[in-house]
Amino acid sequence: MGFFLVLHFLSIHRLFYDTIKGGDYRSREANVYRLAELSNNIIDQCAAQGVPFAREYGGHLANRSFGGAQVSRTFYARGQTGQQLLLGAYSALMRQIHLKKITFFPRHEMLDLVKIDGHAKGIVARDLVTGELKSFAGDAVVLATGGYGNVFYLSTNAMASNVTASWRAHKQGALFSNPCFTQIHPTCIPVSSEYQSKLTLMSESLRNDGRVWIPKKKNDQRDPTQIPEDQRDYYLERLYPSFGNLVPRDVASRRAKEMCDKGYGVGDTQLAVYLDFQDVINREGEKWVAEKYGNLFDMYKQITGQNPYDKPMMIYPAVHYTMGGLWVDYNLMSNVPGLHIIGEANFSDHGANRLGASALMQGLADGYFILPYTIGNYLANNARALDEKHEMYAKTKNTCDEQIKKLLSIGGTKTVDEIHKELGRVMWDNVGMSRTKADLEKTLQLIPKIKKDFWNNVKIPGTDKEFNPELEKAGRLADFIELGELMARDALHREESCGGHFREEYQTKDNEALRKDDQFSYVAAWEYKQEQHIMYQEELNFENVKLATRSYK
Repeated sequence: MGFFLVLHFLSIHRLFYDTIKGGDYRSREANVYRLAELSNNIIDQCAAQGVPFAREYGGHLANRSFGGAQVSRTFYARGQTGQQLLLGAYSALMRQIHLKKITFFPRHEMLDLVKIDGHAKGIVARDLVTGELKSFAGDAVVLATGGYGNVFYLSTNAMASNVTASWRAHKQGALFSNPCFTQIHPTCIPVSSEYQSKLTLMSESLRNDGRVWIPKKKNDQRDPTQIPEDQRDYYLERLYPSFGNLVPRDVASRRAKEMCDKGYGVGDTQLAVYLDFQDVINREGEKWVAEKYGNLFDMYKQITGQNPYDKPMMIYPAVHYTMGGLWVDYNLMSNVPGLHIIGEANFSDHGANRLGASALMQGLADGYFILPYTIGNYLANNARALDEKHEMYAKTKNTCDEQIKKLLSIGGTKTVDEIHKELGRVMWDNVGMSRTKADLEKTLQLIPKIKKDFWNNVKIPGTDKEFNPELEKAGRLADFIELGELMARDALHREESCGGHFREEYQTKDNEALRKDDQFSYVAAWEYKQEQHIMYQEELNFENVKLATRSYK
């Protein structure tokens, strides 16, 4: 985990190019270039907030390589960059709260967007402790609510991560772009049982020094330490000699699945490959490795009971990030005037595949260096008194209350998690790492059945006037089910392979993604209208980058 910094113009162009290429040429040039330009400012901002970036012996910031890049430009805080950035941001936030410049509403969940005369002028939220519905008025609305990876049930996201804020805004008219562009991360701890509710990510930084391999013999159940070197297949190094183990995430994930599907998988489930650190331990010593990756090794040992200093880690791809999201213009405003979307909740910067470290970079750039300047454009042109007593606040709140009462009245026999697992299996099997026309069409038949089962057979205990996690999960699942259908529809219409969207019918003789730039070089933006979806296209124009087939060989 980490994020990028570039130091001069040539580096800016290199980061810009690598990000466009990494996204398989399905992102906007202008947005990506702005992101590359702002990367320097992000480091200064975070260092000022007290984020303890790793440093070299002489005091300079340390950096390392990440997937999809052949240069070391990722700046990090050991193996916990995201957590340290979060602590830095929260510290700065709490300072502003103490200064009474911000009013904080913890344990609230947005349930709907309030629109007045077509403009976003507030939200309705539910107090998760008391159950009270509240409306909040505002001159504009900013959503920074993250991605929708939990539509698959099992993902590396926090269990509370959901799509509800984005989806309710979508149903109020905001376009949803490229929903089928989801990222599968190659270095996750494999699923161990059907009772799991979440998966654990092992930082991509491990691929700097760890070597990915499988036994050359199918169904080889020997202890990995007993498999000789000449009986191991370091398949990423063999297939991609230039990038080796640092190929982009979509490529590494797809190859791991391919090897396991062919019968070379390891572990009890045979849905895993090895990530081996023995070479670097022999070369640099265990102390050096512990200083660099010790917290990650400890976490792996606590979860699996195996010591990665003695045996290779076992890893397998898992859902991690979503490149799709609500459509925004260059100012990060959606097609609903006044509704601004930042970070993973929008679609703008990563195309069909996000490079490692780019998510933190985008979220910080959007929040600190783009939106504070661009939102003024909307506010300056829409200066009018805010009517906090407008009827739409009460009307939207009543709509939310009716849905909650409808959920509680079902009184079925299935738990929310049971139905969510059913949806997750359908999504992972048919709209996951690889997709086919037949599987996508099958999904579009299965999801309406899951939706019907949900609205007729879900059981939600408790009331809406108390802390009720099952009620929270039920509302989120209702949105995930509808989103899943749109994801399958989007994947079905895009008859090409690009980045994280891999259609088995469209691949090269080397099993790489086969794009169709003449037909699909556009953003697919979906509008929700009368319970149907209409697709619009935003053409992607490339003036500074030449379209080419991605190659990491």
